[in-house]
Amino acid sequence: MNIEDILNGSKYNLTQFSQESITSLLERVIEKNNKGKPALYVECLIRKKLIMLKPEEIVRQLYIDKLNKQYGYPLNRMAVEYVVSFGREKKKADIVIFDKDRKTAPYIIVELKKPKLKDGKEQLKSYCNATGAPIGVWTNGEQISFYNRKDPNYFEDIPNIPSVDESLADILTERWTIDTLIQKDKLVQERKSLKDLILEMEDEVLANAGVDVFEEVFKLIFTKLFDELQSGRDKKRVLQFRNYGYTETELKEKIQNLFEQAKNKWEGIFGESTKIELTGSHLSVCVSSLQDVKLFNSNLDVIDDAFEYLMSKSQKGEKGQYFTPRYVIEMCVRMLNPTEDENMIDTAAGSCGFPIHTIFYVWKQILREKGIKQSNLFTSEEKPVECTDYVNEHIFAIDFDIKCVRVAKMLNLIAGDGKTNVLHLNTLDYERWDEVTKEEQWTDTYNEGWKKLKKLRSIKNSNQFFNFDILMANPPFAGDIKESKMISCYELGKNAKGKMQSKVGRDILFIERNLNFLKPGGRMAVVLPQGRFNNSGDKYIRDYIAKHCRILAVVGLHGNVFKPHTGTKTSVLFVQKWDNELCPYKEDYPIFFATMQEPSKDNSGEKIYVTKDGKPVLDTHGHLIVKHDLYNHDGLTQDGIAEAFIEFAKKEKLSFF
Repeated sequence: MNIEDILNGSKYNLTQFSQESITSLLERVIEKNNKGKPALYVECLIRKKLIMLKPEEIVRQLYIDKLNKQYGYPLNRMAVEYVVSFGREKKKADIVIFDKDRKTAPYIIVELKKPKLKDGKEQLKSYCNATGAPIGVWTNGEQISFYNRKDPNYFEDIPNIPSVDESLADILTERWTIDTLIQKDKLVQERKSLKDLILEMEDEVLANAGVDVFEEVFKLIFTKLFDELQSGRDKKRVLQFRNYGYTETELKEKIQNLFEQAKNKWEGIFGESTKIELTGSHLSVCVSSLQDVKLFNSNLDVIDDAFEYLMSKSQKGEKGQYFTPRYVIEMCVRMLNPTEDENMIDTAAGSCGFPIHTIFYVWKQILREKGIKQSNLFTSEEKPVECTDYVNEHIFAIDFDIKCVRVAKMLNLIAGDGKTNVLHLNTLDYERWDEVTKEEQWTDTYNEGWKKLKKLRSIKNSNQFFNFDILMANPPFAGDIKESKMISCYELGKNAKGKMQSKVGRDILFIERNLNFLKPGGRMAVVLPQGRFNNSGDKYIRDYIAKHCRILAVVGLHGNVFKPHTGTKTSVLFVQKWDNELCPYKEDYPIFFATMQEPSKDNSGEKIYVTKDGKPVLDTHGHLIVKHDLYNHDGLTQDGIAEAFIEFAKKEKLSFF
């Protein structure tokens, strides 16, 4: 029997602790019988008696050791199972550190019994309120949170607890630069996600603040990205998106001022008169939740998860719109192998995952040629002019949902250093584009990108056909198009017998529309419901595709990939349009088929991560790696479907490999 056996199946983990600390605990463990069964025991550092090891006790002993050795608190200032009275009811706090001057007054309380943050935080608040302790810590050995009790209803997130010779003021008055933020990033140090933090903020204040949660969180993320960008380019600059002990009024003024600067830098996302609507006290809670998180130089999953949650909350996925997981996007980009001189578009852009990963992929090529090291990450570093030119001239995105467009525009503006070709249009209803694009408000925001898109039309003054080299998209599946005027614009508006239909699946029209965006020899990756590949009634759609292009590959995605939003089974279709030079017509040719074996998410839609010897494997930036078999993650995982396709493509002498 060992410690892993005890932890197995519990919500506790040991990633917060050093290997040295864990080894030290293991050396003290003894095995003895408990009711005829073997059990592990250790002498408690504080109680000085043998205690049977359960998951919570393992974490408690390691955390006592950390408080003693790392923070310097003497064991005689600590107590475990400290009795807290709630009228007649009595509960026991897991670890208490007493005030150095008032020897019986709790100063820091640590909660371990509730391994879920929400439950643990509630328990911790009740202990701090009952004892007057100003500082609380919750941990399950993997995640950790530190709080300063301001008043019974407000616990502020703090970056750490003071060590034995520091005061709380020392922790809070430190001025942070970007390097401090990198070093103390909560996403890495505490294994939190941005979505977790938004959920906490909702519990604390947003749900009752009487504001549009999406809009207010969007403003804060937008402002924080601007602050990090400024400091990323001037390492000595002090970060402004922080509460350095300001009053609520002072803080609101400072954050509003920063928001105004961000709006000036990245125009067209918020109106000129838009203000932060949160009250000073609500804003103060939100700033303290977000200030220790680094949004730049973290993989875009961080921002995706947050916006996917906010979007699904405000729209309930009614249009069948779900953000495509980054690992599916990355596989598509690797398999289509875009280059610096090719034009790429996403016609159902969502948060712009396909365009941004295409940008990263091509940037790597540009930087490799220039001998500059660059990771595939969202970065605030200044880029060579070739990189920003590529974003400004070759990358396009369209979406009909204004919230998606604004998120996509923000991410693309940052990648393109202030310029972008993200457009708010209904991709399928191209006959009405000329009306929309004449509206003054639309023109003010999107005209630069629209002028560039028009240059890629293959017939002058027609919005039906374009000359794109690459298209990648995950069009919405839900709902049928019932407008006869729109349906009549499409060949696939007719059924197998050639009769015009009264309603057509949205994704069916997207197939034809997307192919019309491609020039001859152009290539496409599109996510489709599995039924389109095997329903007998959809044979006419498959025939249409085969007539217009070579089917390169079909990759079946696991049913959990789009959970928790939908369990619809999907596949990615890869095609290349017939062309005498790049893709000469063939009657018969091999097709690459593959099916994802690793689910990547559990049945409830939570991501599954790569582990080794029971510990999570982290990438070079300290981020967890999702467990999938779509491609090799920087040499840390096995080759996957993308690598197998690349071999196939080279063997078949496909034009883009």
